Amino acid sequence: MSEKLERLKAILAEVTDLSRAAALLEWDQETYMPPGGVAARAEQLSTLLRMSHVRLISDDVGRLLDALEDEVSSRPFDSYEASLVRVTRRDYEQARKLPPELVAEAAAAGSTARPVWERARRDADFKLFAPYLEKNVELNRRIADSLGYQKRPYDALLDRTEPGMTTNELETIFDQLKKAIVPLIADIARHADAVDDRVLYRGFEPALQVRYALELVSTLGYDLERGRQDISTHPFSTSFGPGDVRITTRVSRDFFNECLFGSIHESGHAMYNQGIGHDLDRTPLWDGASPGVHESQSRLWENLIGRGRAFWKHFYPSLRATFPEPLRGVDDEAFFRAVNKSYPSLIRVEADEVTYNMHVLLRFELENEMLEGTLKVRDLPEAWRARVESYLGVDVPNDREGALQDIHWSSVSFGIFPGYTLGNLIGAQLMEKMRADIPDLDAQIEKGEFTNLLGWLRKNVHRHGRKFTPNELLERATGKPLTAAPWIEYVQSKFGALYGLESTRD
Repeated sequence: MSEKLERLKAILAEVTDLSRAAALLEWDQETYMPPGGVAARAEQLSTLLRMSHVRLISDDVGRLLDALEDEVSSRPFDSYEASLVRVTRRDYEQARKLPPELVAEAAAAGSTARPVWERARRDADFKLFAPYLEKNVELNRRIADSLGYQKRPYDALLDRTEPGMTTNELETIFDQLKKAIVPLIADIARHADAVDDRVLYRGFEPALQVRYALELVSTLGYDLERGRQDISTHPFSTSFGPGDVRITTRVSRDFFNECLFGSIHESGHAMYNQGIGHDLDRTPLWDGASPGVHESQSRLWENLIGRGRAFWKHFYPSLRATFPEPLRGVDDEAFFRAVNKSYPSLIRVEADEVTYNMHVLLRFELENEMLEGTLKVRDLPEAWRARVESYLGVDVPNDREGALQDIHWSSVSFGIFPGYTLGNLIGAQLMEKMRADIPDLDAQIEKGEFTNLLGWLRKNVHRHGRKFTPNELLERATGKPLTAAPWIEYVQSKFGALYGLESTRD
């Protein structure tokens, strides 16, 4: 390895270490930090992220990239050296467009707004949070202007998170999904009594839920020697390197799905990071290909695996032994049907597979409108209510269950939400190919054997980190570019059978 590449790696290691130190402070803020620490934490995060940004955009990095691009031009596209230079160049050019002061201001704004969002959510009082969201919208706008765009400001933010994707392409995808989903939601509503989920509300001891969930995700492949689970207001996963990949969850005595499926979801993210090649550590390559690809892993485990019939044939006996009273008289088939109950609801993270993408669509649209100035922040709660009524047919009773339900807008992070829908589509496309490669996959899951499943994901997705763009990765793994067809086929088939629908296809 050349001396220039070693020098570049040394700088990138410093950038990574600073970013991970900031991530550790953010994890602490969400889990254990006392309320009085907010102001100091905002300053600490601002300092660390500004330092990381300044180091990345240094002239040293630019000169090294200029020299190395010729040096690695003969290397294979997927080689470590070529990938490192290519991805670092992209990050460098994007970062150079953002003034360090703007990066620091955005970090401080997010840290300051987060506890205000928590109070506003607790009190269902959007007016408390509105000034902070106005500031975050303005910062998102300044970031988009700094990055530059040809057509729409959202394109600039989207290209940071989902390289190669545009706002217009997303709108086309959502149009395809609406065409398939809206009739399916209506068909299911007419057969709502076909699935009974009352068992999920019988009362499950919270401490036992947390313990059972952690044992289950460990069985799936989440390595507890390199991870841990804590409680937070909004479940998340975070990583500080291959040896420290953490998840959080939340728990409700009166609704079973929240803790277990939250833990499975976050462990999907965590297993992705635990599976990235160790040789990529402390470089820009050690991360997921995009939030959408990352979400494909969490939602694949949560829904395509965790809400499958084979999954509950294996795990239900241990679940019933843990919660004998709430599950008295309920067999594995009844429980499988219960956790797949579909109905329009208010909360995105609790939404079923059929309705979930409508939650993402309304957030995507509202972000766009706030960014472009056609929607004022003060009007967001009413716009939210109108969109939920239009797409899901339910009333929003308060701001806690409306515009305040997600943590995302407390930070300067517009462009993240579309990744949730892209994750659904990518996950289904990966699953289609995995089933072709592992014909007896369901039989293995029913026996509690997850080694081949996780191994397939390790080989085709995890180990590559950020070497490839989302579409490059997907084409390498499945032989096809992104398509909504496998996901649409999956939900129409699964929920058509669950609800006894004659046909949900065109």
